[in-house]
Amino acid sequence: MKSHLLFAASALAMNAGTAQADMNFNRISSFATPANMAAGEDMSRETSAEIIGASEDGMTLVYTDSPLGVIGLIDITDPKNPQPKGNLNVGGEPTSVTVIGNTAFVAVNTSESYTKPSGKLVSVNMADGSITGECDLGGQPDSTAHDHAGTVVSIAIENERDEDLGDGRTDQLPAGYMSTVGISNETMDCATTKMIDVTGLAEISPEDPEPEFTDINSLGEVAVSMQENNHIVIMNAAGEVINHFSAGSVDLTNIDTIDERAALTFDQSQMGRLREPDGLQWIDDNHIIIANEGDMDGGSRSVTIFHKDGTEVFETGADFERPIIQAGHYPDKRSDAKGAEPEGLEVGTYGDTTYAFVLGERSSTVSVYDVTDPTKPTFEQLLPSGIAPEGVIAIPSRNLFVTANEKDLIEDKGPRAHVMIYELQDAPAQYPTLISEGADELIGWGAISGMVADDDGMIYAVNDSFYSFQPSIFKIDPSQTPAKIVDVIRVHREDGNPAQKLDMEGITLDGKGGFYVASEGRTDRLVPHAIYHVEADGPIKAKKGEIGLPPELLNFEKRFGFEGITRVGDTLWMAVQREWKDDPKNTVKLVAYNLKTKEWGAVSYPKAEPAKGWVGLSEIVAHGDYFYVIERDNQIGENVVTKKIYRIPAAEMVPAALGGDLPVVSKELVRDLVPDLQSFNGYVVDKVEGLAITKDGEMFVSTDNDGVDDSSGETFFWSIGKM
Repeated sequence: MKSHLLFAASALAMNAGTAQADMNFNRISSFATPANMAAGEDMSRETSAEIIGASEDGMTLVYTDSPLGVIGLIDITDPKNPQPKGNLNVGGEPTSVTVIGNTAFVAVNTSESYTKPSGKLVSVNMADGSITGECDLGGQPDSTAHDHAGTVVSIAIENERDEDLGDGRTDQLPAGYMSTVGISNETMDCATTKMIDVTGLAEISPEDPEPEFTDINSLGEVAVSMQENNHIVIMNAAGEVINHFSAGSVDLTNIDTIDERAALTFDQSQMGRLREPDGLQWIDDNHIIIANEGDMDGGSRSVTIFHKDGTEVFETGADFERPIIQAGHYPDKRSDAKGAEPEGLEVGTYGDTTYAFVLGERSSTVSVYDVTDPTKPTFEQLLPSGIAPEGVIAIPSRNLFVTANEKDLIEDKGPRAHVMIYELQDAPAQYPTLISEGADELIGWGAISGMVADDDGMIYAVNDSFYSFQPSIFKIDPSQTPAKIVDVIRVHREDGNPAQKLDMEGITLDGKGGFYVASEGRTDRLVPHAIYHVEADGPIKAKKGEIGLPPELLNFEKRFGFEGITRVGDTLWMAVQREWKDDPKNTVKLVAYNLKTKEWGAVSYPKAEPAKGWVGLSEIVAHGDYFYVIERDNQIGENVVTKKIYRIPAAEMVPAALGGDLPVVSKELVRDLVPDLQSFNGYVVDKVEGLAITKDGEMFVSTDNDGVDDSSGETFFWSIGKM
């Protein structure tokens, strides 16, 4: 209980601003794996970065790329500017890699089937990319590790089950086992290969062990997690089992277990949840840390530390997810399964401090802990990663660590797989940029869209239809570092039920303590294009709360509707995201509605010709003598061209009647946001959707993280200064 409370306290310390700490890890660069493909290769092929290692001097990275059947090499002589060194075919599916000196030892799966598993260990000279040796492993390998002296490589031979057979249960032979291969001067001696039997140890499927993750301490002792068996085994340097114990279970409270994919509700429990650990690392010669991803029956979404004698010394419980929730990275679609899914692990000592890096596969995060005292770890930071981080390597000699992120969304025209590099700096933490309150009520959030500032310097933001069962207005205090969501207003109908069938993309103040929100319609999902008046405490009144669009607009409507709303006196102005049927090419309407006269009108806004995809508007804010809009394309990463703020003279915003020719307004560039987005050192995100301008003219911008659905979950909220 004591260690549990320590973790909770440290999570709350995040609210006070981890940016004030002296030393912080910050992301300094990213490398998209397609950059390693040779000229002329099909760049539309799926690629990946899964398990990663580094040369002894820390200048070269090597990662496994299962879809391509290769390992990729990256030159990080300048870690802020990683350079491709190409791919190398290894004759099968690479599953893991560990590096001794300048030689990569790659586990390769060559299995014909689940019932006829096979694999090999391949050694690769990282200087010239040549294969220097191969040893048969006799089964399907998973993870690898090497001892401190560089004299042995340990391989977990999983011989994984077929999840489509037997209800996905174990008891599918052949059984897995452990293997070791002797190394001399970075050269394998295949004759020393050992097969170590680990059957008959676990309480769950003792006849069918599935070793998952392995690591070796300075004594040469090998630890291995058997995930589906919920078991941990310790062997000595001779390969003899010296201890083994169950990974046990955890009681989880205040978690979200409902996969409605539309609301964040952290008031459920799961008792006696099996840990089923994936990642495992030695912290020192006596303690191991495990990441409890789950697979078959379990998944406690937690992190545990054991003494090697089997004594549990620390358990996060549900507190592992708390900073993830506060930073807007919680993946609601995984609530009924394993939540954020802690999976990969790494431990490294930087100066006098030993850190553990825990990867959240589904939240796309890195949770950093100080584990210098393994019995009293403290949470230090939450960092963003690419989508689905799978592997991580610490390079303390250069104050670096690196993640490999396996998800490649080429088929969905989304982000590619990435390797991301972080540095321990004497500098404030760059991320997260926005967190929620957590002292009294844990506020879950995500998919931030439109914003507006009040006269007190507070900012209000809406979430969009990703959370259709929980439409919300978030109150943000931008004066804190990071900015903090200090309150939430749940938007509901007059009868108290959540206001479903909304897609809130814009918000403005009504001048009386309430709000007007713009809802982007989608007729194929029975979501109307509309404006809603929301009272201060959240209700939409049945008779007066909805303003429907007139036929002069609806007769020409398309799916992409209002993306932003602002108020000037009695007039509401809404930005239509893209052309409707009656708009000339590359123009969109800025629509006006007079609250007193009920009259509609519009002007025409000229937007950029898209280089790829489309360009549209995603926000509108009136301030002083100008109206400000965000104009963006729908591109990601290297394809990005347009993420810009323009201003329009207020004098030109004179609406003409609908149905006729509309006056075309002029625009002036205020800021190109691409350099701002690049400064976060990940891939450039798509959805810049929020703009708020305070009374004194300070401009705040935010991005929409798509509710952590096929997204890294990163939300960027930042100030671009005063106008």
